[in-house]
Amino acid sequence: MPEQNFRRWALPAATVVLAILGAGALAAAAFPVILDPEASSVPVHTAGPTPVRTADAATPAPAATSAESDENSTVPVSERADPAWVARTASAASIPERALAAYAGAALAVADTSPDCGLGWNTIAAIGLIETEHGTMQDASIRPDGTTAPTIIGIPLNGDGVGEVRDTDHGVLDGDLTWDRAVGPMQFIPETWVEYAQDGNHDGASDINQIDDAALTTAVYLCTAGDLTQPANWIAAIDAYNPSLEYNNRVAAAAEHYGTLR
Repeated sequence: MPEQNFRRWALPAATVVLAILGAGALAAAAFPVILDPEASSVPVHTAGPTPVRTADAATPAPAATSAESDENSTVPVSERADPAWVARTASAASIPERALAAYAGAALAVADTSPDCGLGWNTIAAIGLIETEHGTMQDASIRPDGTTAPTIIGIPLNGDGVGEVRDTDHGVLDGDLTWDRAVGPMQFIPETWVEYAQDGNHDGASDINQIDDAALTTAVYLCTAGDLTQPANWIAAIDAYNPSLEYNNRVAAAAEHYGTLR
């Protein structure tokens, strides 16, 4: 749950978590997406590759040029990753295919727009798992169009064991006129969503309850921490999403696990 008002980017927190997790877990969690579907040598401790979606058999694969990036900018994130890879990895990871397509595509999208970020699909997937079990909490599910139903809404951020965030959206997103609540498959609070919201499926709107939009927003938000292949930056990014040592550890463990899948 990204909480703008509670960002803690301090290095001491990173030192504590590194001491608990060890460098290996953070290396796996922070490893960038690999764009080459023909990559033949991937170290065991890295994130599994997210191949770019293959071109139609009758169409030569375009060169990796600025023109290709411009063309990719109009492709919905759910269509960016190789569908065979998505199906295989979703089965191995027990992640709904529709959710994984969004996570992987979002990582590929920011690899184009923020090449120095180094965000792996496994980190986005780990956050999706911890936040809402990939959009399945509260008896919800992700529909083929990427929307989650029913809407997943978190507890009120009223200061009782959680951060205190008074209403910022007049209840438009979370239905609460007193306190803000985290909303959607990636659990954004309204204030953060308004600032960072993305249109991942290119339908002309940014929907907090749509997995493509939410996953791409997560990717963009995380990349504000800088080069996520650097452990301190990765920890700071996750801490900005939810400033909790336990949360950081759980995301790192999940990201490390997903990163071992082939």
